[in-house]
Amino acid sequence: MPQTALVLGAGMVGVSVALHLQRRGVAVTLLDRQGPGEGASFGNGGLIQREAVFPTAFPRAGADLRRIARNRSIDAVYHPSALPGYVAPLLRYWWHSAPERYATAVRGHAALIATCLNEHLALARDTEAMALLRPIGWMRLYSDARLLEAALAQAELARREHGVNFTALDGAALAAAEPHLQVQRLGAVHWTDPLSVSDPHALTNAYAQRFAEAGGRFVQGDATTLRRAGSGWQVQAAEGPVEAATVVVALGAGSVKVTGPLGYAPPLFGKRGYHRHFRLQGNAVLNRPLLDTASGFLLAPMRAGVRLTTGAEFARDEAPPTPVQLARAEPVARGLLPLADAVEQTPWMGVRPCMPDMLPSIGPLPGQPGAWCAFGHGHQGLTLGPSTGRLLAELLTGEAPFLDPAPYRPDRF
Repeated sequence: MPQTALVLGAGMVGVSVALHLQRRGVAVTLLDRQGPGEGASFGNGGLIQREAVFPTAFPRAGADLRRIARNRSIDAVYHPSALPGYVAPLLRYWWHSAPERYATAVRGHAALIATCLNEHLALARDTEAMALLRPIGWMRLYSDARLLEAALAQAELARREHGVNFTALDGAALAAAEPHLQVQRLGAVHWTDPLSVSDPHALTNAYAQRFAEAGGRFVQGDATTLRRAGSGWQVQAAEGPVEAATVVVALGAGSVKVTGPLGYAPPLFGKRGYHRHFRLQGNAVLNRPLLDTASGFLLAPMRAGVRLTTGAEFARDEAPPTPVQLARAEPVARGLLPLADAVEQTPWMGVRPCMPDMLPSIGPLPGQPGAWCAFGHGHQGLTLGPSTGRLLAELLTGEAPFLDPAPYRPDRF
């Protein structure tokens, strides 16, 4: 077992890896160019998604593809100039979304998802993080009877095969649960297992504080300076070079910038997302997060206000923010809830790290002894950070892993 480790990336995944390694006696230095939780972990729907056993597949229906191709939707937009760079990974994503291959993705994804609540609670227990985890679940609303029937059938399958819990609400029950909803809907699926996080940034910081209080070290630096140093690794931090016997790359969408020069360049691709908070008018409240299927975005009650999140934007890494989805979503959101002023002047933007087979890379970096991968979680980095941290730490320290790591092995690419 190595005595020292560098963990590159201080989002939910990296912080969780650092904590779990530390608990196994490894002296860990956590490095990021920003503070803990200031990357993609900062902006999301704030859900620990125990229900998310079915990963999002590439659309295969012609109607969906034509709608997205028009580039006028809320849930998916693209920069035409960026499309050449996305052709290869999106074709692989489409290929892996075929029913026979998608079933493989579900098995691997569901195995990780099943552990997410227990693993989060194991890190949050006896800390201020517990107050951030609200056992209220979230709801998906439907106005189309056919879509609602299909959603309920899928929910029953999730309950039967993966132990997921839900409640079906009709229109009247939905109106009673969310009295300030300004539209009528046919019904909703209330996923009751997920934890709703009132401040995702604060949650990552609470875990990082636990790491620091136990003697962990956090430094700011440039992960792309990683290089071999004897039998170990070295990276340049603001305070000077930092060395360790082993290194874990947990940099989300930026991971290939570090692993590529080491000979490992999996087909990781980024989806940009945005959010903005709004106050509610008068005494209006939103009791739990909700996603209106007809609208295509999530509204979630947070400490800062009601968070309006967007779907996916496909753009070049260097492209400036273009929050067109928020501009399209805001007037629709105002029709759903009595939103008042925006809290922030400028929307937040981040990048989700996605793999075409819908599974993260967790395990040894191919061809590089002493280097490890923990990235590619798509929209589930917040959900799966602690589970990934435990699995990676067990593999790295030679413990028996608490679940089969084979589906996530980096050398599958």
